[in-house]
Amino acid sequence: MITLYGIKNCDTVRKATKWLAENNITHQLYDFKKQPLTAELLTQFVKQSDWSLLLNKRSTTFRNLPDEIKNNLTDEVMFAAVLAQPTLLKRPLLPLNDELNLGFKAEQYQNIFETNK
Repeated sequence: MITLYGIKNCDTVRKATKWLAENNITHQLYDFKKQPLTAELLTQFVKQSDWSLLLNKRSTTFRNLPDEIKNNLTDEVMFAAVLAQPTLLKRPLLPLNDELNLGFKAEQYQNIFETNK
């Protein structure tokens, strides 16, 4: 079963889960608001991508970070900040076949799941 990571009330996550359901792809949502983001899970995400891609700098959460964090985006600082506020991650996150797919576009998912049939 595929696990999609994000927040249930995020518009992009809703689009992704709707697309998965319409394409009969069994999935579950790991909702960061209901289930904690663990250090192990975040480590896995970071191994599959890098902070420049993972971090949602357009989010309200990022914009509301203190300047000392935004101006000091080291791996350690970001790791701690994201663990404290998982909404700093782009959504949804779809790990599949050792790749971490970020965000949702119907064409992107179509390509991903055609390749993985």
